[in-house]
Amino acid sequence: MIKKRVLTGITTTGSPHLGNYVGAIKQAIDLSRIKEQDSFYFLADYHALVKNKDPKKIERSCLEIAATWLALGLDPEKTFFYRQSDIPEILELNWILSSVTAKGIMNRAHAYKAATDDNQVKENRDSDKGINMSLFSYPILMAADILMFKATHVPVGQDQKQHMEMVRDIAQKFNHHYGDIFIIPTPVISEELSILPGLDGRKMSKSYKNTIPLFLPSKKLRKLVMKIKTNSLEPGEPKSTEDCALFDIYKGVASKKEALAFKKKLEEGMAWGEAKEELFTYIDQLFAKPREDYLRLTQEPMYLQKLLTEGADKAREISLPYIKEIKEAVGIKSLS
Repeated sequence: MIKKRVLTGITTTGSPHLGNYVGAIKQAIDLSRIKEQDSFYFLADYHALVKNKDPKKIERSCLEIAATWLALGLDPEKTFFYRQSDIPEILELNWILSSVTAKGIMNRAHAYKAATDDNQVKENRDSDKGINMSLFSYPILMAADILMFKATHVPVGQDQKQHMEMVRDIAQKFNHHYGDIFIIPTPVISEELSILPGLDGRKMSKSYKNTIPLFLPSKKLRKLVMKIKTNSLEPGEPKSTEDCALFDIYKGVASKKEALAFKKKLEEGMAWGEAKEELFTYIDQLFAKPREDYLRLTQEPMYLQKLLTEGADKAREISLPYIKEIKEAVGIKSLS
């Protein structure tokens, strides 16, 4: 019987925000505490090159994200914690998988379609204007990340569901042609989690500049929370929690019981200002201790580098013999 292996990562394109925490990090760290499984967590710095062309930002983001995972409770002694770029076998596998992946599948990827649709809206003659190959083939590198370590379960947000379907398709096609080499991974998408809205009600995203960074000082955090978009209903008027960014953010970070209590207060007419104050207090208290740890860790880059290097060495004990097996399966092997 195959031992359960959980794998996930976060792209190093900026400071981690509440959407990252709710959509991936919290679930992943909770899973890492289960003893009967192996857990793989990585900094996806090659993926960052799709959109981020600023070397200093990528370097800083690697530091911040490593510190974030540790501050929120990830134990590097009990997991495989590494940087994607420290595992060269992933890029070898990326090319091998590219050779079995149909272009038509990549044409249907949400990120690529969104970019081409945007060009059409702007009436660009070339629907591919400004789109690089790393964006187009992003799901293939994602597949390499996952398949390289024989992951059985991959915690992802709802927005990554299609990419996981592509990963499974790529692995199945490879296996059909070359034999049962890859484990077919199962996406872990909690039904209780949804895509967290940002300050303006759209998906919380660095691209929209509507995020709530995880470890802001209290004053800056409060200022941001007060900017969350709400309607014009007055204090005392019942407020629906349907399509309500403020409630959805609260529900994302709180327990079921706490979310139901907050919902009831809104429906009974709690003022928006009071509701925002309650959300601010909850988030501020939730991340008070992790914020202290995060600030300390970001001042210790040599320590973080040591942990990531050790994690990569441990991970390569798996990737080195496995890439050899994969290459032999496709005919890349010794002639003697």
